[in-house]
Amino acid sequence: MRRNILLSILAAIVCLSSCNKNNMSTIYDYTALSNKGVEVNFADYKGKVLLIVNTASKCGFTPQYDGLEALYQKYKDRGLVIIGFPCDQFGHQEPGTDSEIEEFCRLNHGVTFPLMSKIEVNGENAHPIYKWLEGQAGFAGFAPEHPLSQLLDNMLSKADSAYASKPDIKWNFTKFLVNRKGEVVSRFEPTVDPADLEKPIEEQL
Repeated sequence: MRRNILLSILAAIVCLSSCNKNNMSTIYDYTALSNKGVEVNFADYKGKVLLIVNTASKCGFTPQYDGLEALYQKYKDRGLVIIGFPCDQFGHQEPGTDSEIEEFCRLNHGVTFPLMSKIEVNGENAHPIYKWLEGQAGFAGFAPEHPLSQLLDNMLSKADSAYASKPDIKWNFTKFLVNRKGEVVSRFEPTVDPADLEKPIEEQL
């Protein structure tokens, strides 16, 4: 009887330890491929402030590349790193190869911040980093004043009336702000312009 009690207590401790480990995980626990096919260990970004964005080249939000690059140039010397994850899951708006995407971004938007290899951000094949990001910060709601907010809401509501209660990525250019400890501190939907992120970024630098 005493042995069973001890085993139960031990099992509970192991479970608690495992749960706490999952809850306390940071982005430093993950890796991803760069658009050159090189594995990037996110632990290499310890001490940096990260802005992670799923991107696309043929989207109504694609001009946000300009704003993202402006943020990068303004704050990179103070520790900001912007990381773009191209994704083709939303309206087939990122059909190119990694090299084609890089060329488009460089020629059309002057992008110099790191771009990763194209991934999926939702569903069974979602990249582990995005599974983690979605678990850290759920859907924040579209900015009501943005001209595309109602269009997105109508489209997503038709596909799933409960879409707003789910944490998955809704569209291209969703942004996650990660602090110097590797923790997600904010999620910004596509309808939030990069220029509006200066204050949240400065608070973390």
